[in-house]
Amino acid sequence: MNRWLRPEVYPLFAAMGVAVGICGFQLVRNICINPDVRVSKENRAAGVLENFTEGQKYSEHFLRKYVRNKSPEIMPSINSFFSDPEKN
Repeated sequence: MNRWLRPEVYPLFAAMGVAVGICGFQLVRNICINPDVRVSKENRAAGVLENFTEGQKYSEHFLRKYVRNKSPEIMPSINSFFSDPEKN
């Protein structure tokens, strides 16, 4: 048992734990609130629904609304420092 629990393995456990957590979160999110996923028999019998407002609400979640007007840069101040010689 001691040969598997070396300190070098802890980052691997952490990375795998994060990956499994993200997968689990996405699975639960899709099963619980996705308008296209129907778990109960009554909802499956309804067939294809034209629920555009519910689909729009699902796809436009908080994170997407927050990131929409942000610049796609990780460090904008460093990028502008190196790319804009006039500001320096």
